[in-house]
Amino acid sequence: MNVLALNSSPRGDEESYTAIMLGCLVDGMREAGGNVEVVNLREKKIRNCIGCFTCWTKTPGQCVHKDDMTYELFPKWKASDLVVYASPLYYHTINAAMSAFRERTLPAILPFFEPDAVGKTIHPIRDKIPASVFLSVCGFPEDSEFNPMRKFFARAHMGVEEAGIICRAGASLLSSPFLQEKANDVLDATRQAGRELIEDMEIAPETMDRITQPLGDAESFGKMGNMYWKTCIAEGVNPKEFSERKMVPRPDTLEDFMFVLPYGLDISATGDERKALQFHFSGDVEDSCYFMIEDGKVNPARGIGETPDLTIRTPFGLWVDIMTGKTDGAQMFMEQKYQVEGDLDLMMRLFRR
Repeated sequence: MNVLALNSSPRGDEESYTAIMLGCLVDGMREAGGNVEVVNLREKKIRNCIGCFTCWTKTPGQCVHKDDMTYELFPKWKASDLVVYASPLYYHTINAAMSAFRERTLPAILPFFEPDAVGKTIHPIRDKIPASVFLSVCGFPEDSEFNPMRKFFARAHMGVEEAGIICRAGASLLSSPFLQEKANDVLDATRQAGRELIEDMEIAPETMDRITQPLGDAESFGKMGNMYWKTCIAEGVNPKEFSERKMVPRPDTLEDFMFVLPYGLDISATGDERKALQFHFSGDVEDSCYFMIEDGKVNPARGIGETPDLTIRTPFGLWVDIMTGKTDGAQMFMEQKYQVEGDLDLMMRLFRR
């Protein structure tokens, strides 16, 4: 099976969640024997359709533009058995680059008006139009963000086989160091979807369930996202620079600290034991909080808890600098910038991430 995989993300592959998902899908297709060519539309010259209808009248089936679409991409598109349209979600639909590509496939249809199987007026097809798979990602955590795009897909090129629609909400969480087990399962399922598309031209419901599985609740997503963007603004970096510097969202309140710290603890270090971790802060935030670690969960609370196994007394800003990698925790401990009481070995194990 000949597959043309179109990636309309303007970002480089390493920072594009569209490219990450598409890469896994393509890997699965190739494993199943598919002949797949990946095209990054950002690297191609595709002029916008100007609505002249020359391709319907003076040069039937041939666009007036002389660019990469006319000479390279349109012939490859027509020759494919299956086309993957991979686009990030922009304003609830495909982005401009993918829209430009799809508009330029107009020469594949005829200008006449005919009713389809349910009586809706359509243009008949001039050339064979390949079966389609749509893949999209978005930043919001709700899958409903894709509903307008799904309706668009259902209407575009009606009568052409639709092999699947893959939508991944909250895609930025795929790179979260705290959710790697779930993220890896999503990406593995995307590879499986690629294999199924080559073998069966459809995606099994259980595979789609794995791809779209929740990575977190909306409230937690919002909190983490807000800390991320506040950190980018405060540090004067864009998302690419944030990733390259391996930065971590920086909490600036006790509530945010209590929310984010559990994600950075290696709770496997406690085994089956119940452990209590106490913080006493000074400086910008003068307050206390504690964390109960039990049965694989971390339960934070404000104030002073029961007799702790480990107590850390530190300026709030210093500890945040340590947890976000701006300051070396071991060096600060040697310089007595903060104090630790209790099980030092537990501390080393809890924070070894």
